[in-house]
Amino acid sequence: MISNLYITSIEPDSGKSLILLGIMELLSKRIRKLGFFRPIIQAGIKPDNDIELIRSRYHLEFPYQDYYGVTHEETRALIAEGQFEEILKRIIEKYKALEEKCDFIVCEGTDFTDIISAFEFNFNAEIANQLDAPILLVANGQGKSQEEVISSVKSERKAFIEKDLTLVATMVNRISSEQFLSVTQELEQIWCYDDPVFILPEIEALSKPTVGEIITALDAKFVHGDPEQLKQEVLSFKVAAMHVPNFLYHIREGCLIVTPGDRADIILACLASAFSETYPNIAGIILTGGFELPPSLQKLIQGFKKWTVPMFTVETDTYNTATIINNIHSKITPDNERKIASALGLFENHIDSSKIEKRISLSRSSHITPIMFEYELVARAKKQRQHIVLPEGTEERILKATEILLRRGIVDITLLGNPEEIREKATSLGIKLEGVNIVNPMTSPWHEDYAQTYYQLRKHKGITEDCALDVMHDLSYFGTMMVHKGMADGMVSGAIHTTGHTIRPALEFIKTPPGCSIVSSVFFMCLEDQVLVYGDCAVNPNPNPQQLADIAISSALTAQQFGVEPLVAMLSYSTGESGQGKDVDKVREATLIARQLRPDLKIEGPIQYDAAVDEGVAQTKLPGSEVAGHATVFIFPDLNTGNNTYKAVQRSANAVAIGPVLQGLNKPVNDLSRGCTITDIVNTVAITAIQAQGIN
Repeated sequence: MISNLYITSIEPDSGKSLILLGIMELLSKRIRKLGFFRPIIQAGIKPDNDIELIRSRYHLEFPYQDYYGVTHEETRALIAEGQFEEILKRIIEKYKALEEKCDFIVCEGTDFTDIISAFEFNFNAEIANQLDAPILLVANGQGKSQEEVISSVKSERKAFIEKDLTLVATMVNRISSEQFLSVTQELEQIWCYDDPVFILPEIEALSKPTVGEIITALDAKFVHGDPEQLKQEVLSFKVAAMHVPNFLYHIREGCLIVTPGDRADIILACLASAFSETYPNIAGIILTGGFELPPSLQKLIQGFKKWTVPMFTVETDTYNTATIINNIHSKITPDNERKIASALGLFENHIDSSKIEKRISLSRSSHITPIMFEYELVARAKKQRQHIVLPEGTEERILKATEILLRRGIVDITLLGNPEEIREKATSLGIKLEGVNIVNPMTSPWHEDYAQTYYQLRKHKGITEDCALDVMHDLSYFGTMMVHKGMADGMVSGAIHTTGHTIRPALEFIKTPPGCSIVSSVFFMCLEDQVLVYGDCAVNPNPNPQQLADIAISSALTAQQFGVEPLVAMLSYSTGESGQGKDVDKVREATLIARQLRPDLKIEGPIQYDAAVDEGVAQTKLPGSEVAGHATVFIFPDLNTGNNTYKAVQRSANAVAIGPVLQGLNKPVNDLSRGCTITDIVNTVAITAIQAQGIN
């Protein structure tokens, strides 16, 4: 089995970081101890961007210096002394030290910059050969004709083959949208090699720098606006030197305005355009020349509480500022989830991962780590794309999660709420909602039909037609009815609503399937090297034996659906036949019921937690049990025990708790914690989509 991979190109600006991110995402689902290494990096004051990107996203915990061989400065000095072999020696020594800690290492080649550009190809080939690493070649299609792209790919591939290096695949990146189809067709027709070729188009979300990247490069001073806007892509920039009426004709969506700091007329025009519904949204304003804003303008700007367009000042003049901006290259930075989502979405939509896995002979780890589990959620959700409704359409975290979900192509989304309010909020956050469906329950043409359906379902409970009309104005009820009527495959809510508000509609008319008496929940508890399932920790205060049995069966099936082998422990303060009392008797009865209903499942109970997880204790208390000492699904006797235990494990063991995931409904509805993060929302939506796949 191959234990490493070397990603390289033979020219600059190939978009290698995108490929690196996609490969790491793919491998993180398969490999438990995944490493990353760069032979040479720029020293500089700031850490290497790609090292920090990979360390933070994939939770790599070794010291920073473990992830690179030497710096450019060290390389320059050694080359000057004619000690090329010493460079190789230091790189290999650092690599071998990292290799001892990892199952697989992804290496990223050099960047065709600074002092080694003249012999960069030979250098990367030599390093790959020394590390016995197969090559993943990245070709750059930017600014090339179709003939140039084809010729370049062939010659680059041939150059590495002549060095007796193994090619895993060739990825042709940054192909223009106009050429994408024709380049793809021609390469597919002429490609006759064992190693596959993949073509990726250039997209603005990755090729354009963000406001933050430009501000960093300019060393600009923040004046006013929303710092969140720094993550927005700058689609173009305009130097404003003409009079206002002429300048206004040149404003474009996502445009960065560069103007001298003493041009109050341009500044006021930008302010006016930001509030105008007939003008595009600018990305920001750079005031050149080191001018301070007059106090009157400062006072005016400070009064615009809702104006979020960032404004900055720089010391350089307008010409030099524009020159610097024009030479800035976009990066995928660790803190920019939007670009990361765009990169992964692009990679996953154009790369056949099964071909990559086959070429490097990957085998799945027997352990499911939290990283593997989390990224497997996204991969599984994308396989059969579902439609999820999010009722809390104006909530900031929901909007940010929606953009990530759309950029990665995980699900289709409907947001509920006032469309103008949602779009205004998205614009203020610099969020693009291309492809999202927005529905206002107050004005929707579905409203009357939904109300009539609700009336027919609930009139036996005393609901009147007028009451039903009012109820269907409620976001949670409307979203749940969308799921009930098949207009959406699932719903996720709870970022600003209570659990009761989220799940009450589902209990009223989505209900449980035959054979299940109760809606319950589980948490996926992501520990350091395994994922456990805890239920029920969020919904049912004191289930009876039948309900507890149904919770156990539902939890086992949920675990199975998400790749966790269900070994079910019915928890109590006593193990086996040793204890007596109504609480342990309830668990004993529930265990018998669950075994009768599902004899195919491995269920043990009553059992104490230590006997469920510790093989030594299990041998003493329940010798011969298939579950004891190996349990993966833990069923708590009541909500008090379950909720406290999951929170204790979460805090004490530094575990990631994903959930609650609702189970036992005919169609999936899931609740968020009101303290949820954007990642929590993305994970919960992916889980809901996977649940819907199992139903549809």
